[in-house]
Amino acid sequence: MGDFLLFMALTAAMGLSIFLSMPIVYSKKAQGRWATGLNAAAIGILVFLLADVFSDVSPILYPHGYVADLTYSVAFGIAFLVAFLGLYFVDNLPRTAPRGTGSTVAADASPSVETGPRRTALIIALGIGLQNLTEGLVFGVNWTLGALGILAVVFVGFFLQNVTEGFPIASPFLGTRARRGVAMMGGLFLVGGLPTLIGGAIGYYWSNNLFLVIFDALAIGAIAYVILPMLRVAFRPLESRELSIRRNQLVYLGVMLGFALGFAVNAV
Repeated sequence: MGDFLLFMALTAAMGLSIFLSMPIVYSKKAQGRWATGLNAAAIGILVFLLADVFSDVSPILYPHGYVADLTYSVAFGIAFLVAFLGLYFVDNLPRTAPRGTGSTVAADASPSVETGPRRTALIIALGIGLQNLTEGLVFGVNWTLGALGILAVVFVGFFLQNVTEGFPIASPFLGTRARRGVAMMGGLFLVGGLPTLIGGAIGYYWSNNLFLVIFDALAIGAIAYVILPMLRVAFRPLESRELSIRRNQLVYLGVMLGFALGFAVNAV
């Protein structure tokens, strides 16, 4: 029992390290001219996470080089579509009319071009949560194997990586006037971080390759989808062509730096 409690304490520290990004998310600079750069860096971090998760599952999908395992590949494809299309459905649910309008009819029966920041943040948190669930699985499996050297690397890498994951979740609010109360943002961070504990508990008691493939595919499908609305916001037209060009240059730089940050943190 003591071993399990120690394991869960370390898993909680790893998963909930996402809250360490909260002070930066609420800083004044994050709402000013830095917002575009932080949003772009968040996209870069998600692109890295996409590659990172696939690197974990690729040895199972391709056990003999470029020849894919049919069973695992089919499971991967189905799980990917479930996550991607599931988030698409959530993202395109009609928004209800604001309070005080006296109407119970949907404000817009068709999906709007701009999804509200709360919904976008929730979708991003769900995607990151699925990715963190797979991290918990990996940590739990290695714990039961007693691989202390690998455990130390996994713990430090995931701990630092999770610190950066608060920025993608908060990114829909940065540079906007949308309300972002501490309780709401804390709830979104829990959606992203708590699955680490769930995955850890599952991996501690039971896991197999098919299970890892399915959850890695769910994470990849979710992250692939959540990048799309972030890109849509990042490249929306500005008042003038000159401002759009400058903003685009900043976005390119931010994405590159965000990817580099994710890579550097994972390499520690």
